[in-house]
Amino acid sequence: MIISIASGKGGTGKTTIAVNLALSLPKGTVQLIDCDVEEPNSHLFLSPTIHQVTSMGIPVPRIDETRCSSCSRCAQVCEYHAIAVILKTVLVFDELCHGCGACSYLCPEKAIFEVEKEIGIVQEGSSDGIPFVNGVLNVGEPMASPLIRKVKEKIQRDKIVILDAPPGTACPVIETVKGSDFCILVTEPTIFGLNDLELAVGMLEKLGIPKGVVINKANVGDREVWDYCQSKHIPILMEIPMDRQIAESYSKGIPIVVENSSYIPQFLSLFKKVEEFYESSQRK
Repeated sequence: MIISIASGKGGTGKTTIAVNLALSLPKGTVQLIDCDVEEPNSHLFLSPTIHQVTSMGIPVPRIDETRCSSCSRCAQVCEYHAIAVILKTVLVFDELCHGCGACSYLCPEKAIFEVEKEIGIVQEGSSDGIPFVNGVLNVGEPMASPLIRKVKEKIQRDKIVILDAPPGTACPVIETVKGSDFCILVTEPTIFGLNDLELAVGMLEKLGIPKGVVINKANVGDREVWDYCQSKHIPILMEIPMDRQIAESYSKGIPIVVENSSYIPQFLSLFKKVEEFYESSQRK
């Protein structure tokens, strides 16, 4: 089962839910993957031992000027405007290239070849029996999705896989949650939390992924998030209070289930609800 954990904004507690849920489940049954490749932080709480680091790149075009006729076919087929032909000179903008290969495939002179450009790394390791994977995007790289796809290739299908998604609802989030069996949306009971929750719900409805909500800092704000979930028939899976102990534990890099084991049954109950709602959605 693949469970993604997302939200419409940053700072709602996605990593808190992902890490504590992974630690609460029986050892040997779960894998945690941090797909927030631009700012991964699950490792700060798990402290995994990394045993393999793999470079990841995308193919970018280079021009053989001895063959190039400046016909502009490459610039015409590039959907991302990564190639321009100006005064019979072909300019390649690596930062815009998505590595699709259309330019080299369709070049009539066969004047384009490809070289690999590193965009980041994939790290694999483990922590107390929990297999762990994350990606780290190189500073300045604009595209996270290719690296996220590479990270997701490490999914172990025989385990409960928890995907810690990036914030927001843009391409990196879609790439992360795509293919999930269930998505947990983490939100806060504020007008900003509600606005971003609505965006995330709309995204998951388009993708057809079953979903439920965890409300963090549940004893602050108003009741509009509850009303919205009720109106959309979205189950509220768990409520976490504004608790100083949780905040202090988080600031020290200690998962709350390690600091206070009384939270373990709550996270096990969260997983049980996810299982039940997923099975229910499959029967419809």
